[in-house]
Amino acid sequence: MEETDALVGKPKQWLTTMGEWRRDVVGEMKKVTWPNRNEVLSTTIVVLVATIIFAVYLWGCDVVFYQAINFLFSKFGAAVSS
Repeated sequence: MEETDALVGKPKQWLTTMGEWRRDVVGEMKKVTWPNRNEVLSTTIVVLVATIIFAVYLWGCDVVFYQAINFLFSKFGAAVSS
């Protein structure tokens, strides 16, 4: 009999827990400060520009390192075929 009561109590406990969780989520979402359109646009532009700058920098490093390694290999007789 106790097992039956435990099984019946689980869905009730689950519903109570879900109700508390929903109230907590709604309460926390009311505290959130959402950015306006201009803030989203400006931060998006900053991210895109920074991404392009880092991509160009890393590409430049890759080219320089490739040339340096190629030079060293050719200097010591182990040329890299491209």
